[in-house]
Amino acid sequence: RLIGRAGGEPSAPVTVVGRHCEAGDVLAADVRLPSDLRPGDLLTVPVAGAYHLSMASGYNLVGRPPVTAVRDGHARLLVRRESLDDIRRRDVGL
Repeated sequence: RLIGRAGGEPSAPVTVVGRHCEAGDVLAADVRLPSDLRPGDLLTVPVAGAYHLSMASGYNLVGRPPVTAVRDGHARLLVRRESLDDIRRRDVGL
């Protein structure tokens, strides 16, 4: 689902991909999204399976994801996204 702005019509079937674990991960295949999507638009995915916090790791230096609760159109951050600085702080070196 597109968030942050109203999408135009008509919608079109698309496949949403992104780097969760590997560069070619498919998050949603053949879903209908507004045909005017553009770089920088935000999409929300209601579930992310094993890519969510419970199974997240530092594989490929991809930080652990944030956890956000959404209710009645209002979002509240529960767990912040892990930053590259967070990952670097854990590295004690040689």
